[in-house]
Amino acid sequence: MKKMSYICALGIVTGVLCGIWAWGSGSLGLFTWAGFAGCTTYFASGHHGVEGLKKTILPNMAGVLCGMTIILLSGLVPVLGTTGVWCAIVTFVMCIIGKSKWFDFIPGTFMGCFTTFAAAGNWMLLVPSLLLGALLGISCDKGGDWFYKVVTNNNPNDSDVEAE
Repeated sequence: MKKMSYICALGIVTGVLCGIWAWGSGSLGLFTWAGFAGCTTYFASGHHGVEGLKKTILPNMAGVLCGMTIILLSGLVPVLGTTGVWCAIVTFVMCIIGKSKWFDFIPGTFMGCFTTFAAAGNWMLLVPSLLLGALLGISCDKGGDWFYKVVTNNNPNDSDVEAE
């Protein structure tokens, strides 16, 4: 018999939940890809639970604000190269705000910013997609924990379990 590891249990739950997200988000008219960006930010943050949500949502939303700032300022002065100048300035700001504990996961801020560009500035659709993606991340995380405990008979100290 083969053994099931924690990562396999997490992978099964994540696969099922992400499949549901891909189907449901499209049906609701949300950006499926942005939800995956929010979910990815959750896992990349290195934190779990509420702390993981904070390290996902706050930087992602700051990034959306930064992306919109670049888009709006570039539109004010539509001269060749202006976008590059605003990108440079706002990128510097995104790095500097990383000194704050609220925004210290700088890749999360960049994720929010570049998804704003990918969404062509449609922040009203992007924001709920990212937020639901963060919830998808914690659901995968906690669901994987739950499933692993079920298949190990509630003994989280087992590193592997017989799977049928």
